Amino acid sequence: MIRGTDATGREVHESTKTTHKATAEGLRVKKEGGLLIEAVHGKKAVVTFDQAVESYLDNGGSDRFLGKFDTATGAYNGLMGHLNGVPLRKITQSDMNTIGKKLYPKVQSDTLNRQLWTPFIAVWRHAVAMEWADLRMWIRPKIPKGTTVVRTRPERAGTKPVEYSVAWEFVRKMSPGPASLMTALFYTGMRPIEMFALSSQMVNVPDRWITLNHSKIGEPRGVPLHEFLVPLFTPLVERGGILFLSRLGTPYPIDDGESGQMKTAIIGAQRRSGHRHVAPYTARHTTSTQLVIEGVHPHIKDQILGHAVDSMSRRYTNVPQAPMIAAINKLPVIEAWSQAPWMTDPIGHLTKFVAGTGRRTDLIKQSR
Repeated sequence: MIRGTDATGREVHESTKTTHKATAEGLRVKKEGGLLIEAVHGKKAVVTFDQAVESYLDNGGSDRFLGKFDTATGAYNGLMGHLNGVPLRKITQSDMNTIGKKLYPKVQSDTLNRQLWTPFIAVWRHAVAMEWADLRMWIRPKIPKGTTVVRTRPERAGTKPVEYSVAWEFVRKMSPGPASLMTALFYTGMRPIEMFALSSQMVNVPDRWITLNHSKIGEPRGVPLHEFLVPLFTPLVERGGILFLSRLGTPYPIDDGESGQMKTAIIGAQRRSGHRHVAPYTARHTTSTQLVIEGVHPHIKDQILGHAVDSMSRRYTNVPQAPMIAAINKLPVIEAWSQAPWMTDPIGHLTKFVAGTGRRTDLIKQSR
């Protein structure tokens, strides 16, 4: 047991988790050394990557691609396997490049970005927000200009934007429940996992504002609500609880950031509409691209999508921001979409099916 007072006057009572006296003494000396360094140089000198990950996850971050604890080996795999116990201040660009080559030696740059750099930078941003690390410009891998490499596999659905007319062609081929959720995605730019967890207390319909206390990167942010969504959101907020439910009246179950039930609805709509490249993340790419087309300032666009989060914006995430609301309202509205019956009565249409789906009647034997 480590007992005493650190250099700041804070009492310390921690178990060394060992009965071996020599080992316990070594741990005590190491702990006291760390406390002394922290007292002199601050948290930035001592916080390790795994400590930042723990805080990031406690604040709502995703553990996807960070690595898991392997009970068989007693160690972490993946990114945590390389950075567990490593002080943040000691992690370099060269370290990350080396880790990328070891973990993903034969992948394309977009896969390396998604599975290594995106989760790492999310944790790093959280550490910066907690004042445990300095803001850095990490260099992600890019496809060399002029490359003649040809993709030998089809692109993943959801990786590119579409016209809003195409979005409507896709959504109209969905049953009302998933259609209302996809509509919300196309007119907010929110991440699917954020929308799955969206509840009534997070939405201020009169002021056109959504407050997300925990985003993918573990930081709160505000999202403007397009006026087109007011008829859809009003009855859902009045009902209370999780806004978008499956036709069973239950929240969409989420596994690794995706919902199996929503995935089934997407596959069906892809087949019926012919737009097989559309998926939930298509909505986020579409929102981002359309805001650029509409001339929205990059900083405003990034704030809407949750890319630009500074200390000031974190402080006022629950306060509606007029520039962001004006920007989101520039997204085009399709008249037929606004007149869909489930747009004004999403609760009444929740259990209904789009034409061509639902209970099979073609297999019922007709009496002769």
